[in-house]
Amino acid sequence: MSTVAYENLDKLKSFAELKRAARVELRSVLESDADRRVGAYSAPITTGMAFNYAAKAVDDTSLGLMHRLAEEAQLLEKYWALLNGEVMNTGEQRMVLHHLTRGKIGEGITANGRRLQQFYREQHERVFAFAERVHTGEIAGSTGKQFETVVQIGIGGSDLGPRAMFHALENIVVHNYGEQPLQARFISNVDPDDAAAVLAKLNPETTLFVLVSKSGTTQETLTNEAFVLDALEQSSIPGLQPRKHVVAVTSETSPLANSSEYLDAFYIDDYIGGRYSSTSPVGSVVLSLAFGPSIVQQFLDGAHAADQATFDSSIDHNAALLDALIGIYERNVLGCSATAVLPYSQALSRFPAHLQQLDMESNGKRVNRFGQPLNYHTGPLVFGEPGTNGQHSFYQLLHQGTDIIPMQFIGFRRSQLQQDLEFEGSSSQRKLNANLVAQIVAFAVGQDHEDANKAFPGARPSSLIHADRLTPQALGALLSHFENKVMFQGFVWNINSFDQEGVQLGKILTKRILSQEAGGGAAIEALRRLLAV
Repeated sequence: MSTVAYENLDKLKSFAELKRAARVELRSVLESDADRRVGAYSAPITTGMAFNYAAKAVDDTSLGLMHRLAEEAQLLEKYWALLNGEVMNTGEQRMVLHHLTRGKIGEGITANGRRLQQFYREQHERVFAFAERVHTGEIAGSTGKQFETVVQIGIGGSDLGPRAMFHALENIVVHNYGEQPLQARFISNVDPDDAAAVLAKLNPETTLFVLVSKSGTTQETLTNEAFVLDALEQSSIPGLQPRKHVVAVTSETSPLANSSEYLDAFYIDDYIGGRYSSTSPVGSVVLSLAFGPSIVQQFLDGAHAADQATFDSSIDHNAALLDALIGIYERNVLGCSATAVLPYSQALSRFPAHLQQLDMESNGKRVNRFGQPLNYHTGPLVFGEPGTNGQHSFYQLLHQGTDIIPMQFIGFRRSQLQQDLEFEGSSSQRKLNANLVAQIVAFAVGQDHEDANKAFPGARPSSLIHADRLTPQALGALLSHFENKVMFQGFVWNINSFDQEGVQLGKILTKRILSQEAGGGAAIEALRRLLAV
């Protein structure tokens, strides 16, 4: 096996060749290339889910050069190195092991004498057993009443991913099983209005809180915990013990670990980054309580299956790698500074927000993995909303704005609930998917018109991830696809996609300002007075 080398993108011969290659005229190839019409430009993500890139501005030549780029950059070798426990988080000198939370990839990896995949599996099993005891009433609130609601208290990766996954599965669980074991709510913002609004709708006696902080020191999360505990104490309910309504998800070395004050605690470690933690207890606790262990296991299985599909050495069959390379081409050759994630599923309403953190926190870096400044662009701006809502919001800029913004559509043949009606000759689901298809065509082909205000330039590239229905397995595969895409792009850019120093400075200055230690002179003092800090 060859030694893995870490080189900047602009040092790779294949990248120079890719920049010199002729550009693809999207309108022309869509009209002339029969392969695009029959689905040849497609790669499987997992069984029943595929990535279609027929409306991307690529052809056999550019795809061939991308394949050479993948080989020269040793992307699959780096993926295997990560999966086998090489230190990939170079900023914090840590392994990156979120793949182990949903399968047996890298099951031989150990740390401190412990087999880590076994540790992660044991934590899931503890979570599942706890959830079942809550559902049967064996574990109840401190006044003896059965829990009816679970509230996750966390921020960043402790909130965005689990919240997005919850909303994605809520409808289908109710449809398939007729009920939801526990209702779920989320508190994330340190703004007191967030916690107060959630608490106003809850019964303290029947609410279980999940406190999520890997370090056990996250300022916003601990502040919200104190807010919640105070509210429960102020309720003056006889026999209510607020901390016996709280479980912690944290590391074994954090201040929250092994505390007899909490009802229970479940553990993660430093090898699971926050934005990659939805398949760890960060996600599985709230999801198991809300939906049941079997749903969560299906979600984990879907993610694992998509991870395995990413082993394929052929770019044509490796959807995550292909998606990543096309994104590199758009960012570093075509000069596109943003990408839009557009799910045509209301259940995925919070999924773009999760991907925004996943992508921008991972690859928003200006130095390489060795701390040296880069001479090329890295991660794009990521944004999105579900269709068709977005069509009546920001699609105007996507269609006729001065910047070309690549798009990633997500669509399903069937709705989750399958409750629909015929209206004006078609069902709601057909209208939804007709809108999706129309947008892909409109963005790519555009429209000529003598009135310049009604002319659409076209040549706006997009891809489509599609499946039959948004099930727990499909959601897991979708999550894995984007996690692996982001990882591959970080390898191409030669950056560390697994730390987040960009969020640390604000935390440090916040503490200084609160303690009246910050410098900055009159400007800081004026701002303090304006906002009553």
